Amino acid sequence: MRVNKVLRSVLLYVLLLFVSIAMVNFFQGQGPAKKEMTYTEFTKALKDSRVSEVKIIEKTVTGKLKDGTEFKTVIPDDPSIWALLDEKGVATTFELPPQPPWWTSLLSTMLPVAIVVGAFMFIMQQTQGSGNRVMQFGRSRAKLLSNDKKKATFADVAGYEEVKEELQEIVDFLKHPKRYLEMGARIPKGVLLYGAPGTGKTHVARAVAGEAGVPFFTISGSDFVEMFVGVGASRVRDLFDQAKKNSPCIVFVDEIDAVGRQRGAGYGGGHDEREQTLNQLLVEMDGFSVNEGVIVIAATNRPDILDPALLRPGRFDRQVVIDKPDRKERVAILRVHTRGKPLEKDVDLEVIARRTPGFTGADIENLANEAALLAARKRQRKITMSELEEAIDRVIAGPQKKTRVISEKEKKIIAFHEAAHALVAQMLPNSDPVHKISIVPRGGALGYVLQLPLEDRYLVTKAEILDRLTSTLAGRAAEEMVFNELSSGASDDLDKSTKMVRKMIMEFGMSEDLGPIAFGTKQDLVFLGRDIARDRNYSEEVAAAIDKEVHSLIIQCHNKAREILMRNRHKLDRIAETLLEKETLEGDELEALLKSLDKAS
Repeated sequence: MRVNKVLRSVLLYVLLLFVSIAMVNFFQGQGPAKKEMTYTEFTKALKDSRVSEVKIIEKTVTGKLKDGTEFKTVIPDDPSIWALLDEKGVATTFELPPQPPWWTSLLSTMLPVAIVVGAFMFIMQQTQGSGNRVMQFGRSRAKLLSNDKKKATFADVAGYEEVKEELQEIVDFLKHPKRYLEMGARIPKGVLLYGAPGTGKTHVARAVAGEAGVPFFTISGSDFVEMFVGVGASRVRDLFDQAKKNSPCIVFVDEIDAVGRQRGAGYGGGHDEREQTLNQLLVEMDGFSVNEGVIVIAATNRPDILDPALLRPGRFDRQVVIDKPDRKERVAILRVHTRGKPLEKDVDLEVIARRTPGFTGADIENLANEAALLAARKRQRKITMSELEEAIDRVIAGPQKKTRVISEKEKKIIAFHEAAHALVAQMLPNSDPVHKISIVPRGGALGYVLQLPLEDRYLVTKAEILDRLTSTLAGRAAEEMVFNELSSGASDDLDKSTKMVRKMIMEFGMSEDLGPIAFGTKQDLVFLGRDIARDRNYSEEVAAAIDKEVHSLIIQCHNKAREILMRNRHKLDRIAETLLEKETLEGDELEALLKSLDKAS
């Protein structure tokens, strides 16, 4: 960049010099106006004795007539003209052509040389830059976090106490390696962190480096692979060469599934560039040479597609699951992400944590940020529970579509549809309690019912699935019962219900007729990175039996939902009327409404 600036400055000065010379020559050439004469006119004037003096420079003649007129002409090689000049007594002066100034000669000589040298320097600079880029193509793109930057520690990682306990051993080894070596212990060479997207795998790895106080190299799995064969393997070698020079250190590979997928599954076979990169990574982690003090931490959300050789002991010895946080951990994460944000005194983070099951750390961070944005938009000085509640809805269902115009007829259908979901969910014993009902469009939904469990659950029973299925189908049942016609509003409910029942029969073995058998085998097409096929390992008779039971269970749950709604038609009507009036009902408002209707009846 500096060379380019210098070159542009030199060219600018050369251009200014040319302009100056041209202007000097132009003004020097300007003199008194001279009359242009033809050779015939000049000879006639000589013969008429009207010429008083002439000055001859090669073939150019300038002179003066006796009447004072100055003239200029060009004469050919004519010897008779000299005799005529002598005969008429004209004062004749001969001069040599004017010599150009020395600096113009020097400029005319040096300028081509300067242009050639400048062009050569420019070409060399471009070639050298390209050469450097080519030479550095096989260099690792890993970034080394410097010590002067603020480092994260385990104190910055909210929750995940078991994860931190697992990784504390790595930190202790990096701080006190002698203690372990004396006992003959071998520290794990690699740690694989896996979990759902947004659970904080990268943040945990950064905290390990901050706790250990060692150099921390970070690189993405996609940074290894290029279109040129051998580049990925070269970058792996260079990365570990740098790591050895800075040992003890940590090498963090984010999204390792980009390079560590199972071999033999792609179209390139054994000569695939990605597989060569993986082979080099396997050798560097546990090959013939020993990488003492270099610990590899990798993160992925698809451990099932990684190559088995990468997961064996000696490479990634430990696999640490970073799961979605439970309620206690969500409270701790909320405290971290609301730190520095002004909260009203009535804000209860315990309540917010209970209302956000399944939220990851990234979701909670987004929630806190959305609440701050909403408070700032309202010109408030502090964040209230109202903004946090609205932020939860925005994260789950998207922003409100306030400008969407819905006709009264459609609004009534939506109200009864959502009221049926809520009413049936409240009437079933194994269903999660209703937290909110709304007929305000959000995202792609025209209305929604938000159900939240009272506690975090990791298993689901058959009774819970059937109750969930019944409440899901209640919206369609209400449309049939109230309006005696069907709408497309239940399409998503039907899709979810069908998938739920098929999973229940084919994966969970909850079918009474077919028994505890899993039907179908998942086909992991790892070069596509997702499960897109299911191998059918059952007969046509079994397939027909599965279809029959899916149909039977859906009809059974649909009829159950219809019966509940018919028995509680007055409650359904009242909930729908309240929704049409208020558009949104909180869970406690729904509960109070149902209690008042029970007392009245």
